[in-house]
Amino acid sequence: MNQRFKAVRTDREFECPEIDAGLRAAGCELVLLPEGVSEDDLIAAVRDADLLLMCYTPVTARVIAASGKLEGIVKYGVGIDAIDIAAAMARGIPVVNVPDYAEETVAEGAFALMIALVKKLMPIGREMATQGWAWPTLQWLGIDLAGRTLGLIGTGKIGRSMARMAAGFRMRVIGYDPYVSAEDMRAGGIEKIADLRDLLRVSDIVSIHAVLNAETRHLIGGLELSLMRPSAFLINVSRGAIVDEAALVVALREKAIAGAALDVYSREPLARAGHPMSALYAMENVILFPHLTFYTGEAMARLTADTLARCREILEGRPVLVKSQDPRLRAQTRGAVFQ
Repeated sequence: MNQRFKAVRTDREFECPEIDAGLRAAGCELVLLPEGVSEDDLIAAVRDADLLLMCYTPVTARVIAASGKLEGIVKYGVGIDAIDIAAAMARGIPVVNVPDYAEETVAEGAFALMIALVKKLMPIGREMATQGWAWPTLQWLGIDLAGRTLGLIGTGKIGRSMARMAAGFRMRVIGYDPYVSAEDMRAGGIEKIADLRDLLRVSDIVSIHAVLNAETRHLIGGLELSLMRPSAFLINVSRGAIVDEAALVVALREKAIAGAALDVYSREPLARAGHPMSALYAMENVILFPHLTFYTGEAMARLTADTLARCREILEGRPVLVKSQDPRLRAQTRGAVFQ
């Protein structure tokens, strides 16, 4: 097929060979840009592009204003906080994400991090690797999950999957989510807690499953961390900026909480030096995961299929299907239809 379109995909370090092959098969000249590409270089690439695919790279109002013929922006993933959606709407450029490809996958990842954290699997593994054995001394003492309280911040599909898994471990599950009723939570095995502060005070493990928006940015700050028990753990697989990360570093350093498992960071990639959270690498009570809880073969197959379906809709001039319930996406009035 002769090339008729130009597609730009940012964050090429995220290898998506099937997506790239599908775009080329659809007649696209494909330009791949690296993570951290400058705004000016992105503008130069999208100036004559029909389609922009992004995962982490910010798509600013300036980028959108410079695009002469852009027909759509596809986030091949879930979070849309890096896209200036208002600017896209003003230009009539539809924005779409792929919201449901890894819901169960990410919940499994969060649960795995929780088990590893409370059982001290990472430090014990390091001890075995360096010393060959670890005797049952107090530094390796873990805790049982049975009978503990799991506090969920956000009780959407990922949070409900986490709750279902926790029930199998005989945990009490409580949840804070202003947009989900007590009845709906109860149907998912979750006890609704109306006040976030009350949830933080009684939870043994707090797990974050909320979207990042103006309301949730730094939802967990220094005050909230101070309300948690010194024996409690924090898990974040959603978005780094939901937590005030500077306050978290202090809380962990001062042992105000027992530990944390993190898969997401406000500034990615994380680095052993020169990063605001570099100090966490030296902490035995912290698990650092490289934003990969979503990354399984099954989830990637779903991501590929949905991403290419949305791209085809845009390239063929059809309204793009928005599956997300995020009000920022559902406010679009041109170029989109809603599931």
